[in-house]
Amino acid sequence: MNINPFLLKPKKIESTIMTFKMLSPKSYNKNEVDPYTRVRCILMNGTEYEAVWSKHHANRHCGDNDIRRAVGLIRSCEQQQQKLIAALKPADENVLETTIGYEQLAVDLTAILAQRQTDQHVKDALDFALLEDFDHLYRYANLLETDMGLHAEKYVGSYTEIMPARPTVAHHRHPFDNIKKPISNMSALPITKCDVSIITAAEQQTMNYYMNLGAFYKHQKGREIYSEIAMVEEEHVSQYGSLIDPSMTLLDDLLMHEYIECYLYYSMANDESDKRIKQIWEMCFEQELAHLHETLRLVRKYENKDWFDVIPNAVFPELISFSPQKEYIRQIIAGTVCNTGDREGYINLNKLADNADFFDYQNRTIKDVQTMASHIVIDDHIAAFKQDYRLQDSEHPVKELRNRTTDNTSIGRLKNVKK
Repeated sequence: MNINPFLLKPKKIESTIMTFKMLSPKSYNKNEVDPYTRVRCILMNGTEYEAVWSKHHANRHCGDNDIRRAVGLIRSCEQQQQKLIAALKPADENVLETTIGYEQLAVDLTAILAQRQTDQHVKDALDFALLEDFDHLYRYANLLETDMGLHAEKYVGSYTEIMPARPTVAHHRHPFDNIKKPISNMSALPITKCDVSIITAAEQQTMNYYMNLGAFYKHQKGREIYSEIAMVEEEHVSQYGSLIDPSMTLLDDLLMHEYIECYLYYSMANDESDKRIKQIWEMCFEQELAHLHETLRLVRKYENKDWFDVIPNAVFPELISFSPQKEYIRQIIAGTVCNTGDREGYINLNKLADNADFFDYQNRTIKDVQTMASHIVIDDHIAAFKQDYRLQDSEHPVKELRNRTTDNTSIGRLKNVKK
């Protein structure tokens, strides 16, 4: 591999501007698409969403109009990329079907990143939120069958199991416990810098999706579960975003964004099984090279630095390749299902002080767990089908979560629950 995008010759940025016709590609067929192709589309849509908003942030915090025009040109090109990728989702894929894809991405991507991490603090953050996204997938899958008579297996294939983990009602923590220690952009390994930004963008997209489209759900309980889980995604974005080095300059940050976009498109192109969509990833990689080198021009001109002053080792780290992560997820469930956040770290709930912020926040936000939408969707499914919906290869790794006729809302939320 040994790809350093700063050493590649880019196209002129003006030549990467697309026609409006190019922004309306043929969508994938939701009944035939490989689940990981759908996942890659969701990931890159979220990546471009983050790219666009980071540059709007730059536009609002920079007083030099020459810089703002240059960044505005890149941002407009990335808006085009986002529209192109968003259009790959077919019109007949409804909000809940797409949600299954969002959660499959969150689960498998997080597991992939966690296993390659050498920074233990970052790995702990990934492992912690992994269990929560895994439980969200389970809750939405039950809603999917209850409301639409559809099995989530149709969308995740055989790649990802579906079963409970740390229950969603246990995810609601005091905001103080979601702020973590940031990495150092100068000392962290390239793979760590990439991973914290990639997962922040991915979770941010999920948060925004639930914040907006959840209100369009067809009934009240569906709207409520989107609202509940959107609050958990706020926690995840806070956690992951706090890992990013806040000391980078505005242009350093933009250069890092473009580098990561190049890395991701290169990864997606190498991983893609759909030939037509693979060509889209390859085209976007060429476009991002132009964005990267235009941003480098700004760094050189306005900060008198070069790429190696910002990204000392710019050779792409190990590429992202999607594959089933079942055994790793099972291990993390078995070992950490009772964990919760505790300021910069994580702790087994049973070791938390009785007056901890976690319990106060739970008492303030959850007056009756039986009225929580994430619990009701499981109860409703059990009432309709005599058991919950699961997609398991073998017995659940946690004894207390094996009962398919009762939703456990205590583990990870109440102290001294036997595990």
